[in-house]
Amino acid sequence: MSDDYADRILKFVSDSRYRPQKVRALARSMGVAQADYAQFRDAVKALMKTGRIVLGSRNAVTLPAMAKRVVGTYRANPRGFGFVVPASPTAHGDLFIPSGGSLDAITGDTVLAEVRKRSKRGERTMLEGRILEVVERGQSRFVGELVREKDRWLVWPDGNRMHAPVVVSDVTAKGARDGDQVVVEILEYPTSERPATGVIAERLGPRGEPDVDLLSVIRLYHLPDEFADEVTAEARRAADRFDLDAELRRREDRRDRTVITIDPTDARDFDDAIELTQNKDGTCELGVYIADVSHFVRSGSVLDVEAKQRGNSVYFPNKVLPMLPELLSNGLCSLQQGEDRLTKAAFIRYDASGHVLGTRFANAVIRSTMRLTYEQAGEILAGKTGGYPGKVVDLMRRMEQLARIIQKRRFEAGMLSLDLPEVELVFDDDGRVIDAKPAESGFSHTIIEMFMVEANEAVARLLNRLDVPCLRRIHPEPESLNQQSLSQFLRALGQKPPRKMSRQDLQKLLDSVRGRPESYAVNLAVLRSMMAAEYSPQTVGHYALASSHYCHFTSPIRRYPDLTVHRLLEAHFRGKLEGTSDRSAAPSYQDLVELGKHCSYTERRAEDAEQELRTIRILELLSERVGEVIEGVITGVTTFGLFVQCQRFMIDGLVRFDDLPDDWWEVNERTGSLVGQRTGKRFQIGDLVTVRIAQVNVPARQLDFSLEGHGARSSAGGKGRPSSKKGPAKRKKKTTKSPRR
Repeated sequence: MSDDYADRILKFVSDSRYRPQKVRALARSMGVAQADYAQFRDAVKALMKTGRIVLGSRNAVTLPAMAKRVVGTYRANPRGFGFVVPASPTAHGDLFIPSGGSLDAITGDTVLAEVRKRSKRGERTMLEGRILEVVERGQSRFVGELVREKDRWLVWPDGNRMHAPVVVSDVTAKGARDGDQVVVEILEYPTSERPATGVIAERLGPRGEPDVDLLSVIRLYHLPDEFADEVTAEARRAADRFDLDAELRRREDRRDRTVITIDPTDARDFDDAIELTQNKDGTCELGVYIADVSHFVRSGSVLDVEAKQRGNSVYFPNKVLPMLPELLSNGLCSLQQGEDRLTKAAFIRYDASGHVLGTRFANAVIRSTMRLTYEQAGEILAGKTGGYPGKVVDLMRRMEQLARIIQKRRFEAGMLSLDLPEVELVFDDDGRVIDAKPAESGFSHTIIEMFMVEANEAVARLLNRLDVPCLRRIHPEPESLNQQSLSQFLRALGQKPPRKMSRQDLQKLLDSVRGRPESYAVNLAVLRSMMAAEYSPQTVGHYALASSHYCHFTSPIRRYPDLTVHRLLEAHFRGKLEGTSDRSAAPSYQDLVELGKHCSYTERRAEDAEQELRTIRILELLSERVGEVIEGVITGVTTFGLFVQCQRFMIDGLVRFDDLPDDWWEVNERTGSLVGQRTGKRFQIGDLVTVRIAQVNVPARQLDFSLEGHGARSSAGGKGRPSSKKGPAKRKKKTTKSPRR
C-alpha cells in the first residue's frame, strides 16, 4: 500500500511553496501518522528508484532537474506561446514553449518536447523548449459555432482548448447553417503557418437555444446520453425477473412502518427513506432504507458495465443523464410513495446523547408512507402541519430532534460546516435563466444530511471490522503548506489564525465570522486549503466529517461506488466475507484503486459539465444586461487582474489591469492582495465591490467587469498587512512581462 503515498508525495514536493527537507520532516509536513511511516518511507524509496524524486543537499527530498527531453501535457495560451506540464514533475516546473515552437499541438495533447535554451534570471534558471512530437491527441472533436466568413466556413470552438477557428467544407452534408452549433472532427491540427481543418460530424441546432446549449455541453464533455438497446433490454429482463413474493420470504417485511422520503421538488429517483422508532428505555432506532439496486444490476452484466462506465448520473436543469435506464432509476428502484420496494437497511440505535449503541443491517421490503419535498418538510418543522398525516408530522418532529443531537455530537468531534451561499436559478418555460434566488437551506436538508452520513459511516465501520477492502470516500487532512498559506491569508485579512489549525479551531473561526461581511472570504479560504474528497480504498478517513471510516452507501441509483458497497453488504449477508471464508466476492485492492480513480474522474466530469451549462445560461442572461451595475466580492487576485464574484448569480468575472485606476500595483497572490504604491489603495480577497458588466463572451465563457467608482469596501474592517514577498509591480497600461502560466 506504499503506492498510496506516491501521488501525494509528488504533489506535495511539486508545490512552488515546498522547500527541500529530509524524509522524516517531509512525513511530518504531510501529516503522516507514525504508524504509517514505514509505508511512507517505502513510497519515497520507490519514487527515488524510478528517478521521480532525488535526495539533494543534506539528504533533502527534492525533484530531479529537467532532462533534455520531456513528455507532458501541453497547455496553449491565446497569445501563441504555451507550456508543457511534465508527466513526471521536475524541479524546474513547466517548460515554456515560445510562439512558433508548438508544432501542431493544442491544449490537452500529450507531447514530447526538448529543452533548447537555458538562461539565468537572477538566481533562477529559465528554460525554453520546442515540441518535437505529439504523442497522443487529447481531443479530436470540438463543439462550436459555424460562421461564414467571406468565401470560407469556420467553426469557432467553445471553451479554451482551441483559440483559433477550424476551416470546414461541405457544410450542407449535415444540413448545417450559419449560426448553428455543431460538432467538428479535426482533420488537420493548426500550426503557426496554417489553420486547422475539419469536417462537421453533427449539427446540434441554432446556437443559444436552451436544448442546443444542453446538447453542446453533453458533447463537449463526451457524456453518454443514450442507452444502447442491449442495456435497456437487460433492464427490462431485470424488471421481468422481479418476484416480490419470493423477496418477502427472504427479507424483513417493514411495509407497515411509517417511512418517508424527503427530496428536492424536481427529484424523480428516490434513493433513501427514513424511519425512526422511540424505545421505552429512552433510546431510539434510526432506520435508513436505501434502494437495493444490486438486486437488479448484477455484477458483470451489460447493465453493470454501462453503469460503471458512466460512474454516476449527471443532473442538469430539467434534464438528467441517469446512470441506469429510467425503468430502474425512476421505476423499480425508486422508493416511490405507496409502492413496495426492495431496500438494504441500516438500523442504528442511539442513546439520549446521540451516541451509537449498536448497528445492524438487513435486506428489507418497504412501502413509503409519504413523499415530502424539502419545502414541505420545512413547513412541518415550522408548525404548518395542515393537510399532513399526524404520524408523518410526529415522525418529522422526532427526526428533527435526533438530527440536532447527532449534529451537536459531530460538531464536538470536529466536523466542519462551511457557510458558503448558494443560489437557485429561475428558468422560464423555454429553459432560459431569467433570475436567481437564494437556495432553500432549511434544517430539513440537514436532517437528511446527518442521517445519510451516519448510515455511510456505519457501513464503512462494518466493512473495516470485517477487514474487507472497499471503495471508501476519503478526504485527507490539509497539508502543512496549505495550512501555512491559510494562516498567512487570514492575517492579511485582519483575522487571527488558529494556532494548531485543528478542526475545532477552524470551526470556531468560521463561527466567529458567521453573518459578518468577511464570512465569505474566510469560508472560501478554508475550503481552498483543504484537499478534494475522492474515491479510494485507502484507510485515510474523512477529514471534514471527522470520520475515521467513511464510504458512500446511500445513493446507488446515481453513484456507482455506492453500488459496489451494496454488493459487499450482500456478500456479508450471505456469509462470504466472514473469517477464513472464500472472499472472492470482494474486489482486490488494486482493482479498487483503479475503480476509485475512474469514479473520481466521472464525478469531476459531471460537476464540471453541470457548472459549464450553468455558466452558459447565466452568461446568456448577462449578455443582455451589459452596462448594468451589480454588487460583488473579490474572490481572486492575479497578475492580470481581479476576479469578482457576482453574488446574485454566483459567477466570477474579471476586472482587468487596464481597467484599474492608474497606479503602480503590487500583486501578492498568496495573500490575495493588490496594493497601489502611489495611492495606497488596496484590494483584498473578500472585499465587497461595485462593478459594471463590461463585456460578455459566451463561447469563451468570459465575463468582464469594470470597477464602479474605482473603490473597494473592505469586508475585514481594516487594511491588514501586506506580505514582504510581493509579486511584480504593475502599472495601468504598462504591463509588459514575461509570459507565465
